[in-house]
This record gives sequence, C-alpha cells and structure tokens, in this order.
Amino acid sequence: METIIEAATDVAQLTDEELVAEIQRLKRALNAVILAHYYQYSEIQELADFVGDSLELSRKAQQTDADTIVFCGVHFMAETAKILNPTKRVLLPDLAAGCSLADSAPADEFRRVLEQLRAEYPGLVAITYINCSAEVKALSDIICTSSNAERIIRSVPENVPILFSPDRNLGAYLQRKTGRKMLLWNGTCIVHQSFSIRRIEEQLAEHPDAELIAHPECEDAILSRAHFIGSTSALLRYTIESPRTTFIVATEPGIIHQMEKASPHKRFIAALPEKEGCRCSECPYMKLNTLEKLYLCMLRGEPEVRLDPELIERARRPLERMLELSR
Repeated sequence: METIIEAATDVAQLTDEELVAEIQRLKRALNAVILAHYYQYSEIQELADFVGDSLELSRKAQQTDADTIVFCGVHFMAETAKILNPTKRVLLPDLAAGCSLADSAPADEFRRVLEQLRAEYPGLVAITYINCSAEVKALSDIICTSSNAERIIRSVPENVPILFSPDRNLGAYLQRKTGRKMLLWNGTCIVHQSFSIRRIEEQLAEHPDAELIAHPECEDAILSRAHFIGSTSALLRYTIESPRTTFIVATEPGIIHQMEKASPHKRFIAALPEKEGCRCSECPYMKLNTLEKLYLCMLRGEPEVRLDPELIERARRPLERMLELSR
C-alpha cells in the first residue's frame, strides 16, 4: 500500500491536473472507489470509477470490494452506501450536500404522520423515494428510485393503501402511470420545481426540431408537454437511441456531460427555470462537491458518514427489499 503523505502545499495552489493526480494516488493508497452521481461537476464525473443514478449507485455501493467508498453526491446517497456497507468507510466531500426532498420529510414528522395514517388505513405500505434520510428509510416499508418506482408500486396488491413520500410530483406521475391512488407527501425537488413551462415553450419554439425530455420530479405542466419522461439514466439512454439530434433537457444539467460524451453529434439544451436571468437549474447541493473538497476528504479521511448500527439494520431492510424487486 502506498504511503499517504500530507499535503505539501496549499490546495488552492494545485492545478486541476495536479488535483486529479493526487486523488488517483490517494484512491490507490486507500483502496477506495469513487462513485459519482450524474449531477456532479463534469471533472468529478471524469475521474469517478462509476457514474450513475440513485439505483445504479446503490447497486455499485452494495457490490464494491473497496475498503473506502468516496461518494460524490448528496448526503442521503452516502448514507445509503453506508447502510449497504456497514463495515466500510464512507466519505462525502461536503457534509452540507443535502437535498430539499429529504429536508421536506423530517423523521419525527414522518413517524407521526405514518402512525396516524396506519391507524386510519390498516395495512398501509409506506413506499419512500430514496431521496430521504436514513431515519425515514428505517420507518419505511420499501424504498424506491425513479427508475424502479413503477415496478415497486405495481408489486403492492391493489387493495393495500400506499403512502408515497416525499416527492408529490413523482407520486402524481406514478398515479397517472399506474392508475393507482396513493396518499402523497407534500415535498418537491428545488431543481425540478424551478423549471418554467413558459420558458420551455419559448425554447421549443426557438428549436422546432427539438424534443423535450423530462425527469418525473417535474410538475405536470412540463411532463404533459414532454416527448419522453424518465429517470436520469433513462433520459440518457433515450438520447442515445433516439434518431432526433436536438433535446431540451428538463433535469439537473450535470447529465448533459454524459449525453454529449455518448452522442457528440447531438445538441443538448438545458431547460430554463422560471427566474429570469438564470440560464439553467443546477442543484446547489450537488455542486457543493468540488475537486478540492474531494482531494481533502480523501487526504484527511473526513468528512466520514457515521450511522448507529441499529439504525443501519432497520434502514437496510427496506433498501434490500427495493433491490430484490428491481432485479
């Protein structure tokens, strides 16, 4: 194993190339794997061992034989990696990388509401989007992602009531898709909620040959106008397979890096938010992770995601149920 040396200079004095070289050296020394979400900065995506959406990253976290998982994403994703790998060290470049959806469902409130609903609806099943805290996962029956939510909802018998949390837009989309009535938690993603159908219509008028592709966390006005709706991975796959050459992309624009790599002859335009003067809707939490923070967290072994073993055990069961239903 290589010896990990202390930083010889101020990180601000290192070039991006030097940072990448140091990160690669530390990765070998730590026997680490770097996982990155599609919404990360392109330079982080380029050096990651695997780039994917929440479901893909959950699978990779479960399968890795590395000693250390460095998760370039947001806090709930790193928690998920720790739940699935309780004996491994999980690092997150910035602990402040949160999620508006996770924030919309505080564990205490979720527990209280769930108890009330289970008294009112005997047998209720809590299907919870993976964008939630470890505590909320532990209170849920099954976790889902946008990639597998439809399959998981259809796995529940028709006569069994469902609480879908915390994304109301995704939940409403799944109700329309499955015909299944569900109780919906009132949470939204600040990125997907920011898109403007008015400005998107202007973009479509400006680019008449373009297709609008959208993540199901968007509002119905945008989804009803979209040519294709899907998870982040599904959107990427669609742009690769479609004969169209221009796309307006209604999700966090970090995915456009992978779209351009896969289809360099095609054009990808970030959908515009409602706020005038803004050119795209970036996730402020995802973008907290930088090359400098990635380097420092690997050098120092902090910030590390730590969870109580009993919480890990309770949260693991609904996650493993999700992975079983997604095979």
